[in-house]
Amino acid sequence: MRILLVCIGRLKAGAERDLVTRYVERARASGRVLGLTGFETLEFPESAARRAEDRMSEEGATLLAAIPPGAVVVALDPRGRALSSEDFSARIQAERDTGASAFCLVIGGADGLADPVRDRAKLMLAFGAATFPHQLVRVMLAEQLYRATTILSGHPYHRA
Repeated sequence: MRILLVCIGRLKAGAERDLVTRYVERARASGRVLGLTGFETLEFPESAARRAEDRMSEEGATLLAAIPPGAVVVALDPRGRALSSEDFSARIQAERDTGASAFCLVIGGADGLADPVRDRAKLMLAFGAATFPHQLVRVMLAEQLYRATTILSGHPYHRA
């Protein structure tokens, strides 16, 4: 199953990009034996529309166009569910085992996700009640993907 991070906004060079790259490379290496491939990040520019509703709509259309047909979509949204690392990895495993071709994790722009993107999502995921910068959300998501591969492979990186 192909893993995709589909994001509005481009990470600039710096610590956040370096961490995302490090965790994605680790996840890619450890995910191969688990039937998980890709671990690609697709970045799209933020909309320049004046109104928040228009920005969300434009960004939502961009995100939806990037999601492969038949992919399982997980949208990061503050209204979503908080999952433990074990539950997150079990979710990835379950989707892989049911034959999903792709598992897309979607991060919207500063105004959030448009309703059509949330409607397309099989799961809305939150990293708790606090608000985090998009750069840190991407780092945390990349780390959780790596952690999921270590949980699924029995690697000692994850210690409960």
